[in-house]
Amino acid sequence: MDKLERYAEILDSAALHARATPQLTHTDPDLSVADAYRVQQLSVDRRLARGERRIGVKMGLTSRAKMLQVGVDEVAWGRLTDAMLIEEGTAMSRARFVHPRVEPEVAFLMKAPLAGKVTAAAALAAVEAIAPAMEIIDSRYENFKFALSDVIADNTSSSGLVIGSWNNPAMDFSNLGVYLEIDGEVTQIGSTAAILGHPLRSLVAAARLVSEAGEEISAGDIVMAGGITAAPNLAPGQTVRTTVQGLGSVMFQVEA
Repeated sequence: MDKLERYAEILDSAALHARATPQLTHTDPDLSVADAYRVQQLSVDRRLARGERRIGVKMGLTSRAKMLQVGVDEVAWGRLTDAMLIEEGTAMSRARFVHPRVEPEVAFLMKAPLAGKVTAAAALAAVEAIAPAMEIIDSRYENFKFALSDVIADNTSSSGLVIGSWNNPAMDFSNLGVYLEIDGEVTQIGSTAAILGHPLRSLVAAARLVSEAGEEISAGDIVMAGGITAAPNLAPGQTVRTTVQGLGSVMFQVEA
């Protein structure tokens, strides 16, 4: 087993058993972004070998604030599987995660493949529908601390997703108001414009980055566009709801 395969095993085991692990860059500070993406692929391949099915991709570091915070000028991406899906309106088990947080997002449902360098118009033409959504992010690293290579290797912290009702993408979704409620109290307020200025730019970036990895976004795939606000911690007993102007609401509960 080479170094990258060993890292993939460590991160897969941490996710599978909801157990925190030290940052990879603590012992390997020169871990490159390219190697980190290889670790991500190897780690997700282990999930697929256990019977999970790939259902799309997620985008991360899509806000300027997060880019500045991490010190990068490029978004990151990760892979989604069916085991991450949480049915809207149901409960997720807090015990499945290390230290989960929630981000309000929008999700795209694709009706046609998308790959390589594409225009925003071409990206939109490949979209079947758009929905309000939430992503459960859960870094497998101790104290939710990581460098860029760490988070990419860890599938960009992607752990779960909840998707609301699908809507016609012909509407203008460039600057829709968004708010996140926990137990009926609004805790975060934002706009879809926080996603690279327009969520379609995230989809354009996804097509390019996924293509660079030798893959494509396929018809039927879900693309999570990226976090809109800060990500609050999740605790048992909470009811979490995100509302996106013109798109509706999406909700889930947290159980022990």
